[in-house]
Formats: sequence, structure tokens, C-alpha cells
Amino acid sequence: MMNSWMLRWVGLGLCLALGACSQPPTASNSPANPASVTPTPQPNVARVIALTSLTADLVQRLDGKKLVGIPGSSLLRQDQRFKALPTVSEGRTSPNLEAIVALQPDLVIGASSFHADVAKRLNESGIRTLLTEVNSWENLETLTTTLAATLSADPEPLLQEYRAFLADAPKMAPSTLVLANPKPLLSPNKASWAGDTLARFGAKNVAADLQGGAEFSGYALLSPEKVLEVNPEVIILVSTGEGVVEQFKSNPIWNQLKAVSNNRVYVLDYYGLVNPGSIDAIKQACTTLKQQVFANQPGIR
Repeated sequence: MMNSWMLRWVGLGLCLALGACSQPPTASNSPANPASVTPTPQPNVARVIALTSLTADLVQRLDGKKLVGIPGSSLLRQDQRFKALPTVSEGRTSPNLEAIVALQPDLVIGASSFHADVAKRLNESGIRTLLTEVNSWENLETLTTTLAATLSADPEPLLQEYRAFLADAPKMAPSTLVLANPKPLLSPNKASWAGDTLARFGAKNVAADLQGGAEFSGYALLSPEKVLEVNPEVIILVSTGEGVVEQFKSNPIWNQLKAVSNNRVYVLDYYGLVNPGSIDAIKQACTTLKQQVFANQPGIR
């Protein structure tokens, strides 16, 4: 039987696969479409199913009348805008193909790292799919523009929101380490959403160029000795569940770290920092970075 940290590791891996990878959006009517193809806008799209919380949020904001199905996500369950919409997936299970087909979508949007098999089967049934990945702000802007063109909507209000989130970000910020998992220690490098966000805030991500060990692109496994070696001025812990912060603090090296001594350890939610999740989650992460983390406000002991 898996112990608790291993279960969290598996769950985090699935979440990373769903929300924080590297490719721009790609469309397909056949599984053979190359990943580099940018989809041709098709304004006749009237019924859309989104298989990730971020794409559901984007479609709802661009043209909510066209969204007819969503994933089972804690972010969406908490949002009144999605209360009346049927879910076509739940938790870690693969989307329900029968439920998707029954909703008669013109387009199904998923994550290329997790929904490729589903997309292939939908394509074979004559349902068009759009596979996306978002691990940078540039990816987010490209995805927004692509969806707006597909839905015959205006992307500019959302693009302006993104710029506002990053407005007044510091030009220079202290050396920073994001720890996304306590056992084993997992940190995002520069090829991840979190890594790109740190760069936008002028932070020196001490894991930016680290590679190896992690199953997921954009992340590196760290030994306690490596964390002591880089010894950042700021540490950001990612909250992925109850008791996670205590697990970080139970590491024998904890009290030897500069960030701990200077009370510069902060806790941010998984959504917004590691997995973009939704526009509101991104906004909250940026606000916390600006007003607390990089404003030199006290953190946790």
C-alpha cells in the first residue's frame, strides 16, 4: 500500500501533467497532425467542452454561451458560473467519452500531456479537438488568442488583465526556491509555469537551470544537500494538501536555511503558481508575490 507522501507524489504528477507543460495549442482532425501546427480559427464553433479548469475558465470568459461541458475540478465547483454545466470527468479518471459525445460538441479542448488518447478517439468519431499546454505566460497569451479566434471573440480584455497582473512587479527580487513537494523535494526550473512567473518578477530562481530526476518536464528533484548549497534568501512552499507545510518543516535541514532564519518562507496555493488553474488563481498568486513575498513582508516560522 502506498504511503501518504507517495500518494501525494502521484497526485502532483497528474496535476502537473494536466496543467503545466510546454507546447503551444495544437488542433487536430486526425491524430497525425504535427504538434507545431497552429489551429486555423473556425468561427462556426458553437458547442465547446473543456477538459481542464484553465481552458474552461477561458472559454467561459470569452463566450460563456458556447461552453457545454467541464472537468470535475475544485476550482470550478467553487465558481457559480459553472454550477449548471455537466462534468465529463472527475478526479484522476479519464474523461467519459460517452458523456462527451452525448453533449454533441463542435470542439473539445484538453491537455496534450494527458488527453492525447481521448483526442485520438474523439477525432476518429468526427469530433474536433484542441490540445494545449501552458508553462509560460507566452503560452497563456497564445492560447487565449487562439481560443478567441476559434470562438469569434475578442482576446484583448483578457490580455490586458494578464498585463495588469504583472504590472508593478519588482525588477530585481531575491534568490528564490519554490518547493512543490516535500518528499522527495521537487522544484520547478525555468521551463515551467512557476519558473517563468518567478522570472517575470525578477527573482533569481536558484533551480532555474537544474535538471534531472523528476518525471515531469520543467521540474528537478533536489537533495537536502543541494538545497543547503543554494541556500536561497526566499523559499516558497506549495500547498497541495493538509499537513504539507509541516512535512517541509520536518526536514532536518530546515533550521539551517537562510530563508527560515530571516522569516522569508511563504506558502502559496498550488493553483496559480504551479498549475495556472484559472485566471483568478493566477491573479491571486501574482498579488501575493507582489504584496507579500517580494515586498519583504514576514513569512512563516
